[in-house]
Amino acid sequence: MMLLSGVFCLLMMLTAEAGVGNSSGLLTCTETEDCLLYDLISDHLDFEERHYESVKWVSTNEKSFSMDFAAMDSFKRLLEYFDGANDNGTIMAATFPVLLKIPFNISLESAVFIISFLLPAEYQTAPPSPMNDMVYIHETPNMTVFTKSYDGWMTVMSDNVTASSLSFHLNLVGVKYIEDFYYAAIYNDVTTEINRYNEVWFVGVDESSSSSSSDSSSSSSSDEMD
Repeated sequence: MMLLSGVFCLLMMLTAEAGVGNSSGLLTCTETEDCLLYDLISDHLDFEERHYESVKWVSTNEKSFSMDFAAMDSFKRLLEYFDGANDNGTIMAATFPVLLKIPFNISLESAVFIISFLLPAEYQTAPPSPMNDMVYIHETPNMTVFTKSYDGWMTVMSDNVTASSLSFHLNLVGVKYIEDFYYAAIYNDVTTEINRYNEVWFVGVDESSSSSSSDSSSSSSSDEMD
């Protein structure tokens, strides 16, 4: 009976961590041991369609006029969490990608950006709680993602151009996706100067209900901070 119980617990842990794992087989993720895993559904000329399982992130919100300005303080808060600013004092190894949730086609008014660091596989089941009230644990649902990559440094211009191009090609083939935001995915450390790799993601519309539900906690946190 004890053996069966142990096997069951192990299976539960493997299931919970299935979305994060060894990056050795991923050409997109080469700088960290743990990376976000996915199943490639189809590879189109101008984009890829992927499936991602539900995973946990540590996140923070920042209200700003620009992605660049939003990232400055946000990255510092999240790096502090990884460096031990959590209830266990746990220091965690870096993982990729880093995700920025960005409103699409926003006006000149300020908007809320959500910046997220992927939690390592070891801490997916029971992540330590952040000490900073502006930092929180966030879980993304199982989701279909349409993605387009680009090289170099991520900037507002390069990111917007890639997002607009991806949106254009998705509309061209009639793909249904959530149009009011996209994710910018960073796969390199700031010290990496060459061979940088980035992606832009739109989430498939079939996942909209799950995504809205999952992001409701993020919206609440944003309202509390405003």
